[in-house]
Amino acid sequence: MYLIGYDIGSSSIKAALLDADTGRCLASATGSDNELTIRVPGPGWAEQDPAMWWDEIVKATHALRSQHTFDPAKVLGIGIAYQMHGLVVVDKNGEALRPAIIWCDSRAVEIGDAAAAALGADYTLPHLLNSPGNFTASKLRWIQLHEPAIYKRIHRIMLPGDYVAMRITGEAATTVSGLSEGIFWDFKEQSVSAPLLQHYGIDATLLSPVVPTFGEQGRMTAEAAQILGLHAGTPVTYRAGDQPNNAFSLNVLQPGDAATTAGTSGVVYAVHDQTAYDPESRVNTFVHVNHRAEAPRNGVLMCLNGTGILNSWLRGITGNMSYDDMNALASRAPIGSAGLQLFPFGNGAERILGNRQPGAAVEGLAFGVHEQAHLLRAGQEGIVFALTYGLDIMRGMGLQINRVRAGKANMFLSPLFREAFANTAGVAIELYNTDGALGAARAAGVGAGYFKNMQDAFRGMESLASIEPAGELQAAYGEAYTKWKTRLQQIISPSFH
Repeated sequence: MYLIGYDIGSSSIKAALLDADTGRCLASATGSDNELTIRVPGPGWAEQDPAMWWDEIVKATHALRSQHTFDPAKVLGIGIAYQMHGLVVVDKNGEALRPAIIWCDSRAVEIGDAAAAALGADYTLPHLLNSPGNFTASKLRWIQLHEPAIYKRIHRIMLPGDYVAMRITGEAATTVSGLSEGIFWDFKEQSVSAPLLQHYGIDATLLSPVVPTFGEQGRMTAEAAQILGLHAGTPVTYRAGDQPNNAFSLNVLQPGDAATTAGTSGVVYAVHDQTAYDPESRVNTFVHVNHRAEAPRNGVLMCLNGTGILNSWLRGITGNMSYDDMNALASRAPIGSAGLQLFPFGNGAERILGNRQPGAAVEGLAFGVHEQAHLLRAGQEGIVFALTYGLDIMRGMGLQINRVRAGKANMFLSPLFREAFANTAGVAIELYNTDGALGAARAAGVGAGYFKNMQDAFRGMESLASIEPAGELQAAYGEAYTKWKTRLQQIISPSFH
């Protein structure tokens, strides 16, 4: 028996075929070799065509079938992970009315800030656990204000994963976890936030019906089956945003567990059993995938936008060398990059900075001292220091984070990055042979009822490496981080000129 998982990212879309009995990955494929196009029609904006996601799903599915021959009728379920906080608006025929406004789009920051002020801190943080900020609800309000003709035609609003699921099943649906990531969810009332909808003038009927995160969410139509080469009637049995799904992929399900990624964005996501929030809303709390009323599980997330794009930019200006060569060259520079500091905030509004957009900066450059190695190391250290800055905020909320889990991918392929992260943040790092698509496939098995419990879903997942912080390295990285953090606080201070 088989399980299929899809991971709808903004850079690529991946599919995985899992042997349900052994937990072994039988095939893994992306739709295209090149990074997906992100349109930037205005400063700080970011859009993608939802039809492109579907085209990539089709390509990736056919690639799975070419890698491993299997009987589509034996696929027990399909799991979907997706880029969070995006907005897709469709008409009554399920056709997208405009390009999707994706997660890193900053156009709705002022709308969210105004909503937070109007609703008041006594409601916003205790009930939403977040400022409305630049999330899905605020993006919808932007369309209402700036594209009223399109807004009038909206039948349903969707997150990216909801859209893909609709293309498979023909049914519009979402989850409570999804509603929370769009900042539609009232944690105290355990319902959609009526005050937020009222303030924005959003009709609740635009929201898709709610289905369980794990469980049957619709079945594959004959049309989708023909296009994908799969079996009509195959159920979609799981969907979740990429970071809650990444946490599930790494068996991060209980209070104190934490997951991290450093791909397109840099993220630390920790599970909490309290409805905690940061008073400045610099990190965000969402309903985790295994939340139950009798056993609350919330995911606290910090996100750094300028992660993958910085690494890609550095690669471009250093002659397009391989990432392995970049990592090796960076390791030749000393800890602290001989005073060269890089601040990776050049990809839209950064939540950990209170939605400020200070832009990226390189400081302390000395022409007689610094070479490519120093710049490359400063880039990796800058990302690590920003992640640690977010971790400091989370720890201030009462989370105890001493160990994190990650897939051995993206920047965690760099020994230097792993060393810097472990010793700056003071955490042990465990690396596993998993990714978002595999995690979605495992979760689909839970939703299909094939696994007796969630722990059975992790059969076949292996630990690849463990990195522990070391005393002398901690001291050196700690000193470099303190200097970086001091300078950052000057940069983001309202009085700084």
